[in-house]
Amino acid sequence: MVRGTLMKLASAVALAAGLLVGGSAMAKNAHDFTFESIDGGPLPMAQYKGKAVLVVNTASFCGFTPQYEGLERLYKQYKSKGLVVLGVPANNFGGQEPGTNAEIKQFCEGTYNVDFPMASKVSVKGADAHPFYKWAQDVLGADKTPQWNFHKYLIDAKGNLVAAFPTKVVPDAPEIKAAVEQAIAAK
Repeated sequence: MVRGTLMKLASAVALAAGLLVGGSAMAKNAHDFTFESIDGGPLPMAQYKGKAVLVVNTASFCGFTPQYEGLERLYKQYKSKGLVVLGVPANNFGGQEPGTNAEIKQFCEGTYNVDFPMASKVSVKGADAHPFYKWAQDVLGADKTPQWNFHKYLIDAKGNLVAAFPTKVVPDAPEIKAAVEQAIAAK
């Protein structure tokens, strides 16, 4: 009986540990995931409870890289109302994000004056995709997954995944702004 109780306790600890480092098992919403900050250390999505979050897989050497300017404008426009833009560097498409976290951060800040939070580089597709991206695929379907750099997922203030925008939809597009305003209001 004691052994059975210990086994159940060990399973519960393992499940909790998986969620803390970004696991998707039993995730209810985006707040259950953790990225690593581009500076190192945990970047839990739970810290954004009550805020809308636009999660964008980014790359430094892509034809869409100038979207950093629009992302920064969107962040500045809506930050005080409750929007966080979260850049998630990924090297999945065309090898267009080959640098280290330090190089990526220097590029983003130096070239585009990026002030919004950035995660460490991760994979956003395939078997090695970050658990957040696997969860997003489970929630919205494979047709809403990143097909290239600068794919955008919108999380509402309660942690629900409410929209996905493909690469070609620029950050200041009317449909993104309207969705952001709705996501902010969903408190």
